[in-house]
Amino acid sequence: MPFKSQAQRRKFAELLVTGKISNETYEEWNRSTGTARLPERVKPKPRAKSKTRTKRATKTNRKPKSKSRPK
Repeated sequence: MPFKSQAQRRKFAELLVTGKISNETYEEWNRSTGTARLPERVKPKPRAKSKTRTKRATKTNRKPKSKSRPK
């Protein structure tokens, strides 16, 4: 079965180094992929949901206090 993406190829290489898969398995997948140009990822990573901003309470338009004048 061929690799579907570069990320998958890297993951298999990591599993090979840690000893979780055999060299034969990795080579079989690598041969079946051939020299095909692979995308970085098959599906794009999901984006983090943006936090919704809370609306600030609007200030009421108050008239500025006038300075009291002495009479």
